[in-house]
Amino acid sequence: MTVPRLQLTGITKAYPGVIANSDVSLTVMPGEIHAVLGENGAGKSTLMKIIYGSVKPDAGEVRINGQEIVIRNPKEARANGISMVFQHFNLFDTMTVAENVWLGLTRSSLEQVTAAIVGKATEYGLDIDPARPVHTLSVGEMQRVEIIRALLTRPELLILDEPTSVLTPQAVEKLFVVLKKLSSEGCSILYISHKLHEIRELCTACTVLRGGKVTGVCNPQEESNASLSRLMIGAEPPLLERAANVAGAAVMHVKGLSLEREDQFGVDLHDIHLHVRCGEVVGIAGVSGNGQKELLYALSGEDCRSPRGSIHMGAVDVSHMHPGRRRKMGLHFVPEERLGRGAVPTLSLAHNLLLTRTESISMPRFAGGWIRVRQLEAHAARLIKEYKVKANGPTAAARSLSGGNLQKFIVGREIDANPKLLIVSQPTWGVDVGAAAQIRGEILALRDAGCAVLVVSEELDELFEVCDRLHVIARGKLSPSVPLAEATVEKIGEWMSGLWEEDAAEVQHGAA
Repeated sequence: MTVPRLQLTGITKAYPGVIANSDVSLTVMPGEIHAVLGENGAGKSTLMKIIYGSVKPDAGEVRINGQEIVIRNPKEARANGISMVFQHFNLFDTMTVAENVWLGLTRSSLEQVTAAIVGKATEYGLDIDPARPVHTLSVGEMQRVEIIRALLTRPELLILDEPTSVLTPQAVEKLFVVLKKLSSEGCSILYISHKLHEIRELCTACTVLRGGKVTGVCNPQEESNASLSRLMIGAEPPLLERAANVAGAAVMHVKGLSLEREDQFGVDLHDIHLHVRCGEVVGIAGVSGNGQKELLYALSGEDCRSPRGSIHMGAVDVSHMHPGRRRKMGLHFVPEERLGRGAVPTLSLAHNLLLTRTESISMPRFAGGWIRVRQLEAHAARLIKEYKVKANGPTAAARSLSGGNLQKFIVGREIDANPKLLIVSQPTWGVDVGAAAQIRGEILALRDAGCAVLVVSEELDELFEVCDRLHVIARGKLSPSVPLAEATVEKIGEWMSGLWEEDAAEVQHGAA
């Protein structure tokens, strides 16, 4: 019989207040693409970190190619043929792409690593400039760096934690070709994803975790999305109720916004025209790194260099207003980067409320300069309960939450502010099917209550599910809007390459 590439037996890991993994056993064969499925907080990422040596288990046994080993750190994992792409990236912002990759490939020179990056990027369609500093990259581009870095180690076991969460459908197709090729060459792959259709297409085995325990093993190709959902969360996700929208006056109006990039690796914005009305959800699709970051910074107020008169909220010119003043006018914002911009990692969930809610009339925080901690924690506890966030209470540090649970908390924090305009980037990045349905339902509920919502996402299925109109951004230019009824995946995919000029006349009448 073939010896398993990876065999886990009785893996247990506990943290204060929570058991992340409880007596978990798992077997992965050579060349097998094996899914690990579970809702947010089920223990998937902890288990992967144990395999990769970045977390030490309290009990259990790990065998690689039949040999019991103790993996004390990621360096030892790589020496044993294990590579991992994390959901939250392990990159140094001030270093270039090539320098970050070089850290894990110390036997090669920087020049050799740079050439290898170019070769892998070209081979697998994961284009990236090795000379770019990481802080200039979008989240999707950072993900490409992590994937390329893992591939360059020629792994026998490749662990992928939500690898397609911010990739376009075209990029996902290319990645699947890569993974299937690796599998055919004998590389085993552990694949974590909340996208059930991906798991059913790609994987031939699946282990399901719930509450840190194994609750099922199956062949996902013999299952349906509904049956996988039942295995994962005990139920099927609720269907979104989508009422016909009646849009009102424009809450935000962007007219002729052109903005030079702040750094040499950014993207210039060219003559952006956009408006979002109360009672509608407007979506922006596009390949990562085509100006989304620059546009969102301009809209949120993080970049106040916009030409005067180019951005209005109602009748007020907000082009040069900082984020605090825009929040006072009802603009709330969910960034794509959860840790560092959406939340301070070391602060509690309660204190992270203070980032955007200090002057809310319904939730006063200060009395004579003092923070009302009990009131703050009570409000955080209500959000944790309402949005089903798995956390060790309102005093839990943001960094202690799984990515999906932190996303639910941040989205809940901004929705709870009763915004007039909510701008959300990658709203369901890394969240399970049940939580994704909840967040999308909350977005539609906001729209139905008269809020204007702008959603920037690289997941087309998500945009088609919640949006009333769609734009596409490519090379810093924004397409005309197209009503959802006239949009197709094929058309939007073509527009992602900037090929909308020839269609503009046809859809212009549909732009509101």
